[in-house]
Amino acid sequence: MRLRSGVFASSCLLVEALGVALFLRGFFPLPVRSLPRREARGDPPAEPAPPGPGMVSNWTEIPSPLFKKVVIVLIDALRDDFVFGSKGKQFMPYTTQVVEKGTSYSFIAEVKPPTVTMPRIKALMTGSVPGFIDVIVNLNSPALLDDNLIWQAKTAGKRIIFYGDDTWVKLFPKHFVEYDGTTSFFVSDFTEVDDNVTRHLDRVLKREDWDLLILHYLGLDHIGHVTGPNSPLVGPKLREMDNILKKIHISLLSKEEASLPNLLVVCGDHGMSETGSHGGSSEGEVHTPLLFISSAFEKRSGPLAQPELVQQTDLASTLAVGLGLPISRNSVGNLILPVVGGKTMREQLRFVHLNGFQLSKLLQENTPAYEKDPGYEHFKIAEKSHGNWIKLYLEGNNSEILLNLGKKVLKQYLEALKTLSSSLSKQVAQYDMYSMMVGTVIIMEVLLLLLLSIPKALSSQAEFEVPLSPPLFSLLFYLMCLMLCAVHIIVCTSAESLCYFCSMSWLTAVGVMMLISALMCGILSAIAKIFENSRLPLKGNSNGIATVDVSAGFVGLESYVEIPAIFLTAFATYSGPLLWAIHLLCYLSSEVSRNSAAVGHGCFCYALMRSIPVAVYIVLVTGLRYHLFIWSVFSPKLLYEGVHVFITVAICLFFTAMDQNHSHKVED
Repeated sequence: MRLRSGVFASSCLLVEALGVALFLRGFFPLPVRSLPRREARGDPPAEPAPPGPGMVSNWTEIPSPLFKKVVIVLIDALRDDFVFGSKGKQFMPYTTQVVEKGTSYSFIAEVKPPTVTMPRIKALMTGSVPGFIDVIVNLNSPALLDDNLIWQAKTAGKRIIFYGDDTWVKLFPKHFVEYDGTTSFFVSDFTEVDDNVTRHLDRVLKREDWDLLILHYLGLDHIGHVTGPNSPLVGPKLREMDNILKKIHISLLSKEEASLPNLLVVCGDHGMSETGSHGGSSEGEVHTPLLFISSAFEKRSGPLAQPELVQQTDLASTLAVGLGLPISRNSVGNLILPVVGGKTMREQLRFVHLNGFQLSKLLQENTPAYEKDPGYEHFKIAEKSHGNWIKLYLEGNNSEILLNLGKKVLKQYLEALKTLSSSLSKQVAQYDMYSMMVGTVIIMEVLLLLLLSIPKALSSQAEFEVPLSPPLFSLLFYLMCLMLCAVHIIVCTSAESLCYFCSMSWLTAVGVMMLISALMCGILSAIAKIFENSRLPLKGNSNGIATVDVSAGFVGLESYVEIPAIFLTAFATYSGPLLWAIHLLCYLSSEVSRNSAAVGHGCFCYALMRSIPVAVYIVLVTGLRYHLFIWSVFSPKLLYEGVHVFITVAICLFFTAMDQNHSHKVED
């Protein structure tokens, strides 16, 4: 079968796109997952059984709520130094007073990249660590189907009100009894976007028909994007936020009952860099303040110590306990113990046991060898000690031995929680090496085939003779298929972690093995012919990363529309390479009168030049996958190169189709 250069190049790019897609699927790991949300609610675990016959604990229910009403104030892009630094003392005096001398607990929440809003809301409400790929869907957030705090609260009959960034409305549709969403894409709006939230406060704070109030303010984030963190506009905005927090806190205190106190939570979804942007992993972007303010806490005294560092994912577990809800099944967060430190020892042990049980269950569902995990072993030891403590408690022992043993068990639980959370969080950074290797093999084979085909592709005829069943390599083809299938069986039956390529149907996997074998046979055939002709010219080029300008996706649009926004953003990002490639191919098209293979030559050269940097970069990121900057530097570049391949495929297919159509007209 004879193929023109353009058709051959386009076919190679299609195969290469398959390899790139498989590599990207393995390189960007998925977060750990538990049961579907509809199956997430079940009977909570009972307290550990005390040793000895006839002794049974009578506490088998989820503990009662610790707070009557909870207000979450999320200030977008709130850096930790805006509250705990000089700006906080100057522009947020009331908040500073509460932090230093009031009934509050202050922490610095560490955020995992990507530091953009939608993945961070997921982390806050589910306790899970969203993957890097979540940054892609940040522009159009679909409904969140994972088990989460909002869904648990709604299922338990809690009445939830929300005002602010409409990302929440998209993530949690039909969860709020009342809401008013504001768009986050008009970054030049510093005032109205927050006024549309604050205008509801006076009315809603007087009402009693809600249990959870969430406010998401966007003004500070918009100021950062336009003028940076050192702008003179930051101070007045922080003062505005301080007055809002003061109003909410005073209102909550005035409506408290003797039975249950209220809780005010102040946090940020992410910080901002020194240039005012976010999305990366600089210190300003990953450190945000986390404040718990309630009359249930002891009043602070003495000098203010440096706030303790916690994980942003810890908020979901802590709020679940505070609201008397089950901890989300996919949460990898730990209970922030000081928030429940005023409760009895039995209650504190019950809280950390529930958290440990949930983490160990999640570990079992995601790690085949979970019993060997240090965190799981520590949890079982703590659970056994907890059973001994319950035995003494039920026997009526109120001595100092009971208190000391309780403190020891609590310490064991906290150590187990820390280790379990670390083990689960690391799984987000585990690479699917088998899928990556299969994708790499396909990409490298396509590159070799393109390089070895240069003499034929750039000849005056620009045509290939592609034998569909070469007799010399037919035996080799079947032997390679058998060998690759054997390797596939060995890898998929011995892998201790989930593998995307192993999860494919056998028919699809065998098809990929046959494709790899056929490419290898084609490479060997090309090498044999080159040795006969003794010629091998080489050409190549490379390309660098460009900064993605998301604002280009909204030029001329009054609101976010998915397809036009994606097209405009992609066009702006790849406008340079696209203009160069189209100019090259258009110029060659004009040369068809002198050389009928000009367009085919252009498509082939373009495919070759795109294949070289993709192949090289995939090898590099595989070798540097544990580098410090893998998520902040290498991953965006890998994503850029991967999308560039798909765009190259579209361009080559378009010009090849036009060339084929022109050839048919000439022949007619």
